[in-house]
Amino acid sequence: MLLAIAAIVGGLILLVWSADRFVDGAAATANHLGMPPLLIGLIVIGFGTSAPEMMVSALASLNGNPGIALGNAFGSNITNIALILGTTAVIAPILVTSSVIKREAPILIALTLLALWPLVDGVISTHEAWTLLAIFAFYLGWTVYSGMTNGADSLTEDVTAPSLSPLAAWIWLVLGLALLVLSSRILVWGAVEVATALGISDLIIGLTVVAVGTSLPELASAIAAIRKNEHDLAIGNIIGSNIFNTLAVVGIAGVISPINLESEVISRDWSVMMGLTLMLMLFAFRPNNRPNRINRVHGAIFLACYIGYTAYLIYSGFNA
Repeated sequence: MLLAIAAIVGGLILLVWSADRFVDGAAATANHLGMPPLLIGLIVIGFGTSAPEMMVSALASLNGNPGIALGNAFGSNITNIALILGTTAVIAPILVTSSVIKREAPILIALTLLALWPLVDGVISTHEAWTLLAIFAFYLGWTVYSGMTNGADSLTEDVTAPSLSPLAAWIWLVLGLALLVLSSRILVWGAVEVATALGISDLIIGLTVVAVGTSLPELASAIAAIRKNEHDLAIGNIIGSNIFNTLAVVGIAGVISPINLESEVISRDWSVMMGLTLMLMLFAFRPNNRPNRINRVHGAIFLACYIGYTAYLIYSGFNA
């Protein structure tokens, strides 16, 4: 048990560090290859902060632990909004000015609603997972095309590639990816061992410990962005990551192995995820030309929702 807990803690630390190195290497490599700032921004905002979720869910699915894979995806979305955005807004109110965010937020709501479709029959099949990945590919292509034709935006202007030589960029890219795989394996093993020892489902572990751990890059990015007064980047990280989790993370895990669902996934986890996404839209966008702002009261509400949801998960997990 102690070894498994140590594996979770050590795996999370290595996971966050390697994800950061991987993102730096990917962004610097893209810059050396002459890619435009928008694409570099997408690497940092989208793939970068969602790299831990993608790797952990893929390896969990390969190891026959689909509960961790799905719990990690949905739990990370819940954590991103309720815990990370809530904490960030309590520290400093978040202003929303980016046209990209105003366009992406309704898309996130639509995709979260779409995520209900493969859950209804109790299993995310390989066919449904491929459909999610196809939608993700279309979304990514549309985002790139839209960004290239509409010009610069305050969101991507805040993103700059790290100053690395071509050799250093490739080294961090390859080494970061290798360490991502290694740390994900360590984390998944520890999570499964703890779940087994405590007699709770791997879905609960995925929704709580693993989800919080893999969302640490989003937390670090959001707080750093607020400190630099880059408010759009803070919320853009959350929206971009949740879209990637909903489509790519669930899709990759389901392609590797069909995911059988626990009965509470729709009534509890998807419903909370959908409710928080609607609250984000309600809080962030004001009518009558009022400033778009997520204030400290909104942040406190998000945090209260997260505490209540997590407490219920822990209670139901030990009383199942």
